Amino acid sequence: MQYMLMCCFDEEAWAQMPETRRVAIMHETAEFIRGIVRSGHYRASARLQPTATTTTVRERNGKLVTTDGPFAETREQLGGYYLVECSDLDEALSIAGRVPSLRAGGAIEVRPVLPPPPW
Repeated sequence: MQYMLMCCFDEEAWAQMPETRRVAIMHETAEFIRGIVRSGHYRASARLQPTATTTTVRERNGKLVTTDGPFAETREQLGGYYLVECSDLDEALSIAGRVPSLRAGGAIEVRPVLPPPPW
């Protein structure tokens, strides 16, 4: 089963963190990714640009409306994700618990991915 590990972090806290700490976290992240590739769990991952680059699309009265920025009422923003293949939720949680940004105040939302419909 595939699980999406969504990495959330306070962008302001990241920006205020000393450069040496940010670099260390990114090096730890590279090692984490190498580890889940070697173990066969890795399927995909990506870092996202800051929320200031976001455009939100909605439909209102049958027309598409775009607005700049996200509209989540939260201090933490989605900063990236890992898609992993695991035997069960416990294995996915174990992998999520090793994501380096956790030790710097981040949060990882773990969600099972539904298989595509057989269309």
